[in-house]
Amino acid sequence: MYGLTMLEQALQRVKRNLDDWRRSLEDPAGAQETLYESLLDDYAKTEYGQRYEVLPVAKYSDLEPLIERVRDGDHEALLSEKPITWVMTRGTTGDSKIIPVTPRHLDHLVRGGSRAVLNRAMGEGGLETLTGGVLNLQFPSNVKAMTVGGKETIYGFSSGTYAKLNPMMAGLRLVPRQEEIDALDSDLSEEGWERRYEYIYRQAKDADIVTVMGVAPVQTGFARYLEKRHSVLPRDLWGLRVIFSTSVAKIQTMYAPWLRRLYGDCPVVEMYTATEGAFGQQMDTLPYWMPNYDLYYFEVKTRSGIKMLHELRRGEWGHLIVSTPLFPRYEIGDLIEAMGNNYFRVFGRDRPLTILEHILYRVVFGWALG
Repeated sequence: MYGLTMLEQALQRVKRNLDDWRRSLEDPAGAQETLYESLLDDYAKTEYGQRYEVLPVAKYSDLEPLIERVRDGDHEALLSEKPITWVMTRGTTGDSKIIPVTPRHLDHLVRGGSRAVLNRAMGEGGLETLTGGVLNLQFPSNVKAMTVGGKETIYGFSSGTYAKLNPMMAGLRLVPRQEEIDALDSDLSEEGWERRYEYIYRQAKDADIVTVMGVAPVQTGFARYLEKRHSVLPRDLWGLRVIFSTSVAKIQTMYAPWLRRLYGDCPVVEMYTATEGAFGQQMDTLPYWMPNYDLYYFEVKTRSGIKMLHELRRGEWGHLIVSTPLFPRYEIGDLIEAMGNNYFRVFGRDRPLTILEHILYRVVFGWALG
């Protein structure tokens, strides 16, 4: 790319990233086959991958003993690369899970995680349409300490860690910086969050904030704090152009109307991200996300057996299984439903009550899905 300006080089990278995604949506079967061959090459370098002719579906509890060995310095027990850091989940279904971060995992997460922002910006006229500040409501990245390979390692939540490792995604500037969030205490009680919210408010209230990106309940929690403590709402302070929301089910049905009331009448774009990967994002005005078939291998455990995600008919649902640079055939604990034409929604975590609720919903409203 000799002779190109930095902006031209950036635009080329953006175009390649979005083109890779769109091509995979046009031919999901081909994209998944190519990707899985690459993943299998990596898995074959590990003790776990060499153990099986056909890799089994596994939950975190099945892999936890191997993750402990990685932590002790034996990364080839499960991973083809040495971890560069560690992160923890929010523990929405129990105790937090501790997850290693490898270079390839981080590369896939950055590429997939940036697509919602890049797709939105390019559809609105170019990257400059979202040039400005992004309100940083991420969790702290320095919460606990553990021994890794005989050395003490500080780690924290994945959202804050990923923001710290990639603070300028798509040209957006975090306000405040993740290092400032981490410099505060890591107390996650209500009082701890209020101190964090107050700091964020004071740092951002006079800044040019163009978007907010993060976990939907934290986004609503920050707005409620401003209303209670300062008698203002985010919409009174900033003219947001778009809201990027992630990490929970039912964003479009439950959270989007609330977020627009609090932050201003702008689009809410859903991103399906987790500690284990950036699996998909909303492409257009339809309230569903579309998978990153070129980055992650997707299967679904349905009532009639395991199927490829792209093979699901509209209205079919089941337990999502993802193969990532970290974990092969990992049952992540999310329940997913096909909405047709490579549109999907996560309708909840894998709990009996969630399944019962969904079955009853299908009985009452199944006619609408065809």
